[in-house]
Amino acid sequence: MRPEAPFGRRAAAMITPFTAGGALDTEGTARLAVHLVDRGGCDALVLNATTGESLTTTDAEKDAVVRAVVEAVGDRATVIAGVGTSDTRHTIALARAAQSAGAHALLVVTPYYSRPTQEAIVHHLATVADATELPVMLYDIPARTGAGTELTADSLRRLAEHPRIRAVKDCAYDLHKSALVMSGTDLAYYSGCDELNLPLFALGATGYVSTVANVAGRQVRAVLDAVDAGDLAAATRLHHHLLPLIDAVMTEVPGTVAVKALFEAAGLPGGPVRGPLLPAGAELTGRLVDGLKGALAPVS
Repeated sequence: MRPEAPFGRRAAAMITPFTAGGALDTEGTARLAVHLVDRGGCDALVLNATTGESLTTTDAEKDAVVRAVVEAVGDRATVIAGVGTSDTRHTIALARAAQSAGAHALLVVTPYYSRPTQEAIVHHLATVADATELPVMLYDIPARTGAGTELTADSLRRLAEHPRIRAVKDCAYDLHKSALVMSGTDLAYYSGCDELNLPLFALGATGYVSTVANVAGRQVRAVLDAVDAGDLAAATRLHHHLLPLIDAVMTEVPGTVAVKALFEAAGLPGGPVRGPLLPAGAELTGRLVDGLKGALAPVS
C-alpha cells in the first residue's frame, strides 16, 4: 500500500509565464494552470519554485501567481507555493503571504549560499513550519543549494516529528538515504527528478513533482499508474519511452528554458526566461520538439 498523499500525487513544477516584454502574465498563468489540471492529468501544482524562476520574480509577483492559480483551479488541485529563500525572516514572510493568497501548502528549500550547519537548517525549516497553519513539503536539492546543504537522514527524521512537515521533494540523488527515511518516518516522498521517478516509486515514493509534466503530463502520470496497477514491466517500458524527452529537457539547459521553448513552439503561455537564463536556440528547440513528439507517440 502506497503512503498517504498529503499534497496529491501528480504535481507539475509549473513555469511562471511572462509576457513578450518580460512582465508577469497572470492571465497566461491561470490558463496554464487549468491546462495542466484538465489536460495534463495533474492533481497538484508547485508554483514559484526552481522551474518557476523564483530567484528572479518579486514577492509581489509570487503573490499574484498564487492568487491567479488558486482562482483558476480552486480545489481541483493542491496549490503548493514555493517560499524558500536563504533568509529565515524573508521565508516566513513569503509563507504567510502564500497562506493569505490561498495556497494549500508550502514548498521550503534548504537555505542556500550561507552554508548553515545541519542544526541551523533544521531550525530554519522548523521555524518556517511554525509560522503558518499550512502543511510543508521540504525541498532537498543540494545540487542547487550548495555542498553541505543536503538534509541528512538524521535531520529528516527530526523534521518528520513536526506536525506540519509532511513530505519531501527529493532531488538529492541519494536513493539509499531516501529509502532509509521512507522506511523510518511517515514523510511522503515525491520524486523531484524525472529521471528517478520510477526508482523512487519502487522504493515507496508517493508521487512526483515533475518539470516534464509541464509538456507531457499524461505520459509522466502513466508510469505512476502502471506502478499502482502492479505492472512493473509496463511502468519500465513507459519510463524508458520518456527518457529521451527527460534527457533533452533536463540535461542541456535548465528545465525552465527547455519548457518555455516547447511552450513557444506549441503556442502555450510561457514567454521569455529572465536573466541570467538565456532562451534556447533553434537547434536545441528542434531537438526538444523531436523529443516531445517521440514521448507523445504510442509506446511500442
